[in-house]
Amino acid sequence: MLPPLPSLQLHSNQRRRKTRATTAKMGRVRTKTVKKSSRQVIERHYSKMTMDFHTNKKILDEVSTIPTKRLRNKIAGFSTHLMKRIQKGPVRGISLKLQEEERERRMDFVPDESAIRVDRIEVDQETVDLLESLGMKDLPGVVLREDHGPIGAAPPVNYGRGSGPRRY
Repeated sequence: MLPPLPSLQLHSNQRRRKTRATTAKMGRVRTKTVKKSSRQVIERHYSKMTMDFHTNKKILDEVSTIPTKRLRNKIAGFSTHLMKRIQKGPVRGISLKLQEEERERRMDFVPDESAIRVDRIEVDQETVDLLESLGMKDLPGVVLREDHGPIGAAPPVNYGRGSGPRRY
């Protein structure tokens, strides 16, 4: 039989205490309370909520009873985070009705000016030959561009004010 291990006793100056300096580098923990209440607030008051923390904080004061200021701020912060995520796409745990409305709103948006301009399309000789072989020679707006190298070629390297590249 093995002898029992000696108990490890540390002097008071050897004990490690968690201080604010050591825990500041770690990530924050969001409790279940913060997440759950934040999702409920967003579901019930989605039309009032914004992408701004300070506005959401004031809205939370009006629409709910939260016991402490610190908890209110945590809920407002997570609500702001969720609102930003909802803008980008669906978020787990929030009713689909809200997300469908948000998706429809994004789909209904029509820009003032189209990003694709089709009134004048410059193509090279190879593309013109391809269009001719497909029988689409007379497409409106297609113009043969002057030969300045391949389309999308990088501009010549400009070294700034100096006299060329570095000399090592």
